[in-house]
Amino acid sequence: MEETKTPLEPPPSYDAAAQPPKPPTGPLGPPRQGPPRPLDLPALNMIRGKRIILASASPRRRQLLAQIGLTDLEIIPSTLPEDRDKSLGPFAYVLETAEQKARNVYAAEIDSKKGEPALVIAADTIVSTQFGQILEKPRSEKEHVATLKLLRDDNNGWHKVYTAVVCMAPLESLADPGYAMETHVEETSVRFDQSVTDDLILSYVRTREGADKAGGYGIQGVGSILVEKIDGTFDNVVGLPLRTTLQLIEKVVV
Repeated sequence: MEETKTPLEPPPSYDAAAQPPKPPTGPLGPPRQGPPRPLDLPALNMIRGKRIILASASPRRRQLLAQIGLTDLEIIPSTLPEDRDKSLGPFAYVLETAEQKARNVYAAEIDSKKGEPALVIAADTIVSTQFGQILEKPRSEKEHVATLKLLRDDNNGWHKVYTAVVCMAPLESLADPGYAMETHVEETSVRFDQSVTDDLILSYVRTREGADKAGGYGIQGVGSILVEKIDGTFDNVVGLPLRTTLQLIEKVVV
């Protein structure tokens, strides 16, 4: 007796396959449309709607802070020259520079007609070679090319990126000095791809992307073509370690 075979289901049509999947349902409901809700944290709720100052003109830091819901920022960069003694070493140098920025802006705004700030955030980023040579923003195309070649050729392409973050907030008590301040220095190791050619470095320099960045490159942009790997937090290399910054905000506000 011949076995009766069950016919296979026909394959889905291309039109059916092209239909977008239905959003999942359940306790969380369908995905939220538009930007995500801000983080519901006590520290962020306490300062929401108040004066929050970013003592930096860096658009990258502003974008990173927006990710945790700090979108209504006043941008007031420090007016003091960044001329600390580089013999301090990378860690102390970057921390003292960031503290100087924070204190300068806080002092200028504490008696402002807008009212004292609820929070001042300052940061400074530097790149350092294995021997502690501090590399900041290049001052010319020639220096820019030399900086990137140094990062490629020195220590098998490895260097360090340090970002110091400083958060300041006024105290409700009259205790001296009248404000709370929390600081942190984040360190990330970055390795340049040693197969990067001189022609590629020159081509990158002429994009001007890295002209305003410590070490002369932006890892979040075209500059990623120079980088082989990192050991540490990515956003620290961009210019602001976000997880650490949130922790400092919680300490200084709460």
